[in-house]
Amino acid sequence: MHGLSATPAPAVATRRRGAEPLPFELRPFVGHLPHDDLRAAARRARQLGVGADEVLVAQGVVDEAEATDLLATHLGLAVAAPEDAAPPPDAATAEAVLRTGVRIEAPDGGRPRFTLAARGRDVRRLFRALRRDPGLAGRVRLAVPGAFRCAVLTAAGPILAQAAVKRLPDRDPLKSAATLDPKRVLGRIALVVGLPLAGLVALAPEQGVLAVQALLSLVFLGWVSLRLAACAYDAPPDPPPTLDDRQLPVYSLLVPLYREAASVPHLVAALGALDYPPEKLDIKLVVEADDAGTRAAIAALTLPPQMEEVPVPAVGPRTKPKALEVALAAARGSFVAIYDAEDLPEPDQLRRALEAFRTGGPKIACVQARLAIDNGDDSWIAASFAAEYAAQFDVLLPMLSALGLPILLGGTSNHFRRRVLDEVGGWDPFNVTEDADLGIRLARAGWQTRVISSTTYEEAPVTARAWVGQRTRWLKGWAQTLLVHLRQPGALMADLGVGPALALLLLAAGPFAAALVHPFCVALLLADLLRGVIGLPRGSMAEALTSALTFTTLFAGYAGTAAITYVGLRRRARVPGLKVVLGIPFYWLLLSAAAWRALIELLRRPHHWQKTEHGVARHRVAQAAALRRSPSIGVATSPEVGPAHAASAKA
Repeated sequence: MHGLSATPAPAVATRRRGAEPLPFELRPFVGHLPHDDLRAAARRARQLGVGADEVLVAQGVVDEAEATDLLATHLGLAVAAPEDAAPPPDAATAEAVLRTGVRIEAPDGGRPRFTLAARGRDVRRLFRALRRDPGLAGRVRLAVPGAFRCAVLTAAGPILAQAAVKRLPDRDPLKSAATLDPKRVLGRIALVVGLPLAGLVALAPEQGVLAVQALLSLVFLGWVSLRLAACAYDAPPDPPPTLDDRQLPVYSLLVPLYREAASVPHLVAALGALDYPPEKLDIKLVVEADDAGTRAAIAALTLPPQMEEVPVPAVGPRTKPKALEVALAAARGSFVAIYDAEDLPEPDQLRRALEAFRTGGPKIACVQARLAIDNGDDSWIAASFAAEYAAQFDVLLPMLSALGLPILLGGTSNHFRRRVLDEVGGWDPFNVTEDADLGIRLARAGWQTRVISSTTYEEAPVTARAWVGQRTRWLKGWAQTLLVHLRQPGALMADLGVGPALALLLLAAGPFAAALVHPFCVALLLADLLRGVIGLPRGSMAEALTSALTFTTLFAGYAGTAAITYVGLRRRARVPGLKVVLGIPFYWLLLSAAAWRALIELLRRPHHWQKTEHGVARHRVAQAAALRRSPSIGVATSPEVGPAHAASAKA
């Protein structure tokens, strides 16, 4: 045992004069752990509202296998080997076993047998059940909780993955990208909108071009106006967290990883620094089963007890939302948060998210923390990305939250009520921006999203090639999401209301339309400059209006971007550098390249997931190297209970 004497101490009575009796779950440890450790664990358990044995395991005083052996010996029960039991017959049974820690096997003609991964209050219930029916001991085996979950996930992984792939498409096929044929939907849009405009261009070229330009400009200028309006809104400060540790629920954190070996040490350290009782954390490192590099990086660390690996079988599309759906089956928390491999959340983020749920009321289904880039000094593209994030998360999203408008969620630091995730069908495994899609489906189901000021720091791509690859996936996913929800425009309007639906169209279609049209606007401007006709009378009113709309759209876009960037960075106590401001037109040209590439991919490979490389920022490489040199990854422990306290028993 960690930090324990080599020989057991004499048995200690469970009650001392003037002291409360030890809870049932600590009795197996009497005579094996110092009595002061047991008392401290009992006190902390009362403060947290958990089992005292859970405290001992979470604080590293004893590991899960040792705790299970002691409990089994105390109760006279057998310990099950992980490979002993048959795999669950279906996904629903597997999910129930993972959530409850109970597996029931009923042999033909015999009484049911139970395998229990029992901890805390489940141990107390088991004590009482065995006292009422001593014969039950012959039909109950104990399992080591972590090994038990690992065995179930290994055995049931393929059926859980298959269920994850089919969950949303089977429940609500018209809201899943799995049933979307982008070519067909775009063809319908072309017939309804494009064909009349093409006919107008053919019959009256100048008026037709003007009509097309006016339509695109209307969408784009509406998007710019929404962003400029956000600059005038300054969100009030978040209320401070008020829940004490006993009131805190079990919180599950899902962290999807794919080819992220370099980020694993940094990630584990960041999650270990969260200000939340480890006894109430359930952290899943979700990794593709054949991702040998990332799995080796995880195996090389001594993970704290609240963290475990969830392997995802190669069934269905290899996407982040599919991995999240598989991991959700194993999540035990009533609240769920999503983090990415490179994330550095502020330590009190979980507490602040819970406060937003509490003060916002029961209709709040999701809380979005703000994202900020911490490697903006690495390159011009990273600096521009940091400015864009400041505009999005510190200016635009807080206003949308205050107005109750739909929010295209960021891909990380989303906090959910678990029951609502189940209600709306979770993530769409076929959507490459599953976050944006889920935000819309939550809004359509009548749920609300709140944005809090707690920050998660992220790493931006440092090269234009990596940035274009990532942005291609984002734009493809936004277009995919928009097409999915526009298949039934009447239903979308009915679900959201006219105003929120129009705002959603501006938020989703505006950036895409702007990116597609931007090169043509720049080309027209350059052509007029080369011809020397800017400011001169035009041959017709249609030509004059077309040029005016083009230049207005172009410069309104640049000016609006500069304004919202300035406001966002000032709220981050930063000032945009000259290279960022002057680089806006070039940044937009890169955005246009990504948009056209996204449109091609949408037609050819709609479900392809473009992987973004992480762990390449200069300061993060240094952090990861330092962590690899560290002998272990530690977690915060109680001042009363834990390895440091238990070590006193060694002396």
